[in-house]
Amino acid sequence: MTGIELMGWAGFGILVAAWIPQTLDTIKKGNTQMNLAFIIMYFTSSLLLTIYSVLTEDPVFTALNALLTLGSGINLYYKFFPRKEI
Repeated sequence: MTGIELMGWAGFGILVAAWIPQTLDTIKKGNTQMNLAFIIMYFTSSLLLTIYSVLTEDPVFTALNALLTLGSGINLYYKFFPRKEI
């Protein structure tokens, strides 16, 4: 693994780690207060970047954007379908 690739994986880890608390909080609460426009734009951009990364065969950005698409997708789901309070 080259230094440049290691730097890419380090950035991957930090960025994914930044999303983990928000996504876990959303799952725990069953809803999110995040701005809908932000979630939609983030989900769409991450999805498009995942496709781009797959097509350009970039493993760091494929993994990163796939996980960010998943995280923002979870937030988007709970924005549209909040868990009902019992």
